[in-house]
Amino acid sequence: MLDLLARKGAMGVRAVAQHLDLPVGSTHRLLEDLAAERVVERNEAGDWQLAYRLLEITDLQMDGIQLPRLARPFFDAMAEATRETVNLNVLSDGNCICVDKVRGNEGMQLDWRIGTSSPLHCGGSAKAILAYMSEAEIERVAQGPLPEFTAHTITSPDALKAELGRIRQRGYAIDAEEMVLGIMCVGMPIFDRAGKPVGAISISGPSHKAPGESVQHLVDMLSNACGQVSRALGYIGGWPPTHLSARN
Repeated sequence: MLDLLARKGAMGVRAVAQHLDLPVGSTHRLLEDLAAERVVERNEAGDWQLAYRLLEITDLQMDGIQLPRLARPFFDAMAEATRETVNLNVLSDGNCICVDKVRGNEGMQLDWRIGTSSPLHCGGSAKAILAYMSEAEIERVAQGPLPEFTAHTITSPDALKAELGRIRQRGYAIDAEEMVLGIMCVGMPIFDRAGKPVGAISISGPSHKAPGESVQHLVDMLSNACGQVSRALGYIGGWPPTHLSARN
């Protein structure tokens, strides 16, 4: 079944059952069991597709997952120019999951393993994604739990929502040692054809990062990469995403 979804992409339960020559009811139960383990998930159309949980299990990029393939051409140049780590993260099952990375040359790096899952309330990529999710989704995340990783982690619902507003105003997120002391990050979202945030690219390392001119060279690189990847996914909205509000 997983091989079928990897080859064919998103499919309805009847199509899966037909390909596997199984009863629809049995196929639906199998898919529900896999969904409970976060191996498959349903998309907006109600079809079944592979979930990024597979990367946590295998550390492999599945052929049917587009984002790593689309984003990778930008990674080497960005890592070489910044000497820091470039990460690709996706939104899956209410978490931010690392699905690809290229390490820079700095001695101290944020070296997430591919498949690492983190919450949405902290980190450059996670906050860049969360800022453009729906108001209901933002409210759900803000109500917690909001675990504290360092003294810089945002753990207040009001403070988190205020930070997300600032992210939407400037179009990128800053992680100032929220996840790991000594590591700072700049992240920007990636949108799909429906204008939904589906992932983010971030640049992380030990260099100081704060909103403004000091990170503009990083923002410019991220904007180029995230804009092109978003367009390749069918996004037709304006860019950069400074004008966008949280989705209704």
